[in-house]
Amino acid sequence: MHLSSSGDALADRRADYALRLSEAGDVGAAADLMSQALELAPFWTAGWVALGGYSEKSGAITAAIAAYEKALTLDPADGEGAGLKLASLGAAPMPQTMPPAFVRGLFDQYAERFETSLVDRLGYRMPEQLFSALQGVAGTEHRYLRALDLGCGTGLVGVQLRPVTAWLEGVDLSPAMLGKARRKAVYDRLTEADITALPPAATGFDLVTAADVLNYVGDLTTIVAAIAKMLVPGGLFALSLEAHDGDEPYLLLPSLRFAHALAPACRLAEAASLSLRHQSRVLLRRDRGVPLDGFLLIFERDVAIPSG
Repeated sequence: MHLSSSGDALADRRADYALRLSEAGDVGAAADLMSQALELAPFWTAGWVALGGYSEKSGAITAAIAAYEKALTLDPADGEGAGLKLASLGAAPMPQTMPPAFVRGLFDQYAERFETSLVDRLGYRMPEQLFSALQGVAGTEHRYLRALDLGCGTGLVGVQLRPVTAWLEGVDLSPAMLGKARRKAVYDRLTEADITALPPAATGFDLVTAADVLNYVGDLTTIVAAIAKMLVPGGLFALSLEAHDGDEPYLLLPSLRFAHALAPACRLAEAASLSLRHQSRVLLRRDRGVPLDGFLLIFERDVAIPSG
């Protein structure tokens, strides 16, 4: 758990002690000590989220909700993800996507250890799996004229695509992650942007990828339709989703990521004139020691895209 400084040294020390108590399993005492810290630093958004977490773990759900609501009041952009935590407790409506400020902050903090943690420790192999599936659909000799890697992160997918792509663009919300990608020198252009708000001028691609990124988006309706319009006829859209097998199109998980059901996702793609070319159930990575199940999908844009 990482907490930015409150600006008050005594509050910071009490927060550090609270964290140690929580790690030792005494979450009730951690919540009490965090409350004392917040008496000294009442405008500390991250502190209120920490208090909410300790309260939630101790079973004090009403107190947790109050702490998260306070954090959201202090930071309406929700850089600490308090709104997501409220939704996970049933105290707020299910969001359609994660707050961009939260995603940016999360990955800026994670960038330095991202590849070591994700690839070496958690067994993440989606870039290789995605590229292999693309070769199965398009052929091993196929070359792409213009490709767009959404949520490119540190450039793991870009490394796979560079040898078969004439022009490769990457988009990510995190400046720190983009800095890591830039050092790989595999992209022709890197852009800091929210993938759910790309400009209409982002068109003319014969490949769009979204590996391990749409789990930060709940309702896929808008982004799938937008990606379809980015593609030339015959262009491919390759993506991964965290899987769930219930009736809901998507769920907010305890991890604060979204999981998606296969059939609704495919119906959205079909409505956007995207035809399914590949579908497989895959191991995305390990999560808290447990295999994380997902879907790997590739769609092809049909010749005609509905107007409107």
